[in-house]
Amino acid sequence: MTDSIISIFPLGFPWQTQDPFLFAVYHLDHYPKGNEEMGPDASLEGRVLGNDFTIKDGWRMYHGQSIPGFPAHPHRGFETITIVNKGFCDHSDSLGAAGRFGEGDVQWMTAGSGVQHSEMFPLLHTDKDNPLELFQIWLNLPKASKYVPPHFKMLWHEEIPVIEEEGATVKVIAGNYKNTTAPAPAPDSWAADSANEVAIWNIHVEANTNFTLPQALTEVSRTLYFYEGSNIEIDGQQVHINHGIQLRPRTDVMLKTADKSAHFILLQGKPIAEPVVQHGPFVMNTQEEIRATMKDYGLTQFGGWPWRYPDQVHSREKGRFAKYPDGTVVERE
Repeated sequence: MTDSIISIFPLGFPWQTQDPFLFAVYHLDHYPKGNEEMGPDASLEGRVLGNDFTIKDGWRMYHGQSIPGFPAHPHRGFETITIVNKGFCDHSDSLGAAGRFGEGDVQWMTAGSGVQHSEMFPLLHTDKDNPLELFQIWLNLPKASKYVPPHFKMLWHEEIPVIEEEGATVKVIAGNYKNTTAPAPAPDSWAADSANEVAIWNIHVEANTNFTLPQALTEVSRTLYFYEGSNIEIDGQQVHINHGIQLRPRTDVMLKTADKSAHFILLQGKPIAEPVVQHGPFVMNTQEEIRATMKDYGLTQFGGWPWRYPDQVHSREKGRFAKYPDGTVVERE
């Protein structure tokens, strides 16, 4: 299309991705104040509880019955990267690990050989609204790493570098931006090898600003997701909000914002270039491996569910924290 742009496409639910990424979704929910159970202090009438993905009154319950979110469910063969810019997510898993993160924190979880986890969105404030802005990204694992042990780590927002430039900020969640390196990802991740040039950047550009996105070092796949703002211009090409832009990696990309600030997520990485066979929450290389995974899950439940409820949430009084499978607890204010 242009010197910088390969293609432009509308953002659906979920977003279209390129190898090594499998899936990306953006949740923006304007939840009301919470009730005593940390659910919405509002009627749930008219919602298809258990499968509520239609925005009604500005928010959704997803698979939650009383608290919004995603009760216990399994994964194998890939990683989830969960970015919570606003609000909070309560994590619990079959390894006995748990956490509450939000307001800029990121959780990086390697499902590997198999794990169950829940992701619930407790509405902690009873006196004001509880907005939630969350991205979840699925990053594939190569065949050699499909059965690595499950692992999760927290990238606390205090530890994630934010680069301030004239009229713009870049939050470096993964990869390297102008010699600023993100915190280390999970150890068995495709992103752990810098040669794969995996990058996840959350970019905010002020209104009426020219911003240059530096070129990649190698021939990676590269997509810029424009999720908030009005219009932007790249190489003279107008791009509307809620569109993705597949970029040529080996060229600087110069964009110009209009009369509103613009917000982006950039996903970049060397393709794994292996067969992908997906069945719901399982991603393997062959149908035979999918069948074996379903059998394994049926027999083992990937360790079972050690929590009282499938939609486990932590007490309202808990702050941001992570409890790891070995019992280590890290608390944040």
